[in-house]
Amino acid sequence: MVRKLIYLTITRPDISYSVSLVSQFMHSPTLVHWEIIKRILRYLNGSIGRGIIMKNNGLNHILAYTDADWAGNALDRKSTTGFCTFVRGNLVTWKSKKQTVIARSSVEAEYRAVAATACELIWLKGLLFELGFTSMTPMSLYCDNQAAMHIASNPVFHERIKHIEVDCH
Repeated sequence: MVRKLIYLTITRPDISYSVSLVSQFMHSPTLVHWEIIKRILRYLNGSIGRGIIMKNNGLNHILAYTDADWAGNALDRKSTTGFCTFVRGNLVTWKSKKQTVIARSSVEAEYRAVAATACELIWLKGLLFELGFTSMTPMSLYCDNQAAMHIASNPVFHERIKHIEVDCH
């Protein structure tokens, strides 16, 4: 059932986080996990007809929103990165993933989320270029943490964050 829900997240990003939580326990599920799956199915049953709609909005830019919850996982205290990207006003990619390391601060968790989203934007722009779409406007990345944005935009701060390793894969 979880595999089918994972497949469904392709067109239903609203269940991505819930499905990712349940998928962490696929190798040793309990009745609690089955109850969560049933709750997701009840939600889907009540929201039939919702999904992703692509339309020409007259916009000509690429933008992304990102956020992280610092130590949000109660089991291992790891943070979760979440982002979504829009091309010409249409949602095209999204992700919710537990970070691989335990962040020392909320700023570090947010900075990792910003870096992961920047990697996604670079990949997306390359893909669109290969498909023949070009955008003359700069890409926009929105984050709700001012300290993470200052670190990302000012090379002077990079000396202070040597312990944060970011990988674009």
